Amino acid sequence: MSLRFHEIAEGGHRILNPFTHDKLALLGEIARLRPGHRLLDLCCGKAEMLCRWSLAYGIEGVGVDISDVFLAAGRARAEELGVAGRVRLEKGDAAAYRAERGAFDVVSCLGATWIGNGLAGTVELMLPALRAGGILLVGEPYWNSEPPEGAYEAFGFGREDFTSLAGTIDRFEAAGVEVLEMVLADGDSWDRYVASQWWTLSDWLRDNPGDPDVEGVRDFLERCRRSHVEYGRRHLGWGVFVVRPR
Repeated sequence: MSLRFHEIAEGGHRILNPFTHDKLALLGEIARLRPGHRLLDLCCGKAEMLCRWSLAYGIEGVGVDISDVFLAAGRARAEELGVAGRVRLEKGDAAAYRAERGAFDVVSCLGATWIGNGLAGTVELMLPALRAGGILLVGEPYWNSEPPEGAYEAFGFGREDFTSLAGTIDRFEAAGVEVLEMVLADGDSWDRYVASQWWTLSDWLRDNPGDPDVEGVRDFLERCRRSHVEYGRRHLGWGVFVVRPR
């Protein structure tokens, strides 16, 4: 899917996943952050997590993302919260990013395990940057119930891309890490992420009738709306899993 479509759809978002601000704050508490900790956030989006946690806990960090639009928003947010001196945002392919070995107390990748061609590959990418005793935060979809055939086509998922919640735990264990905690999205947080994009996209279509991507954006809006109400809200889960090497 076009990166630009996501930049348009998430123009009004600070958190680019189906997480509320309360759930993000809870995750920070669970991660046991304290001043001096360092966080590497791969596919950081607008860096809301990194900026807010830097403000709340005094941590430092690096965010990596491919979107100039999202990174600009993240830098503005860091300035707004007064944490620009502790937060560095870099443009780049998160899959190819090579951090200093063992330099971070927390390494995160929320909702972007495609960078490693799946959960196991992404965990493998994340581990070298993690210090001894540190944790990984991995955001991953899972199926709440067996989806009908149409759901795979609607979301563009392969049958093996994601599994049940229990199956997701099994995949972490097979990747050599232990699941310590989790914070899961719910129907309301999915609505706030997905449904709130519909208005943003509709406004963009109204305001940009001559844009060459207008038909693609219109199709994107219709697919997002239909897939959420027909399949996503019932069948698709999402959560952040706190894990560490065994």
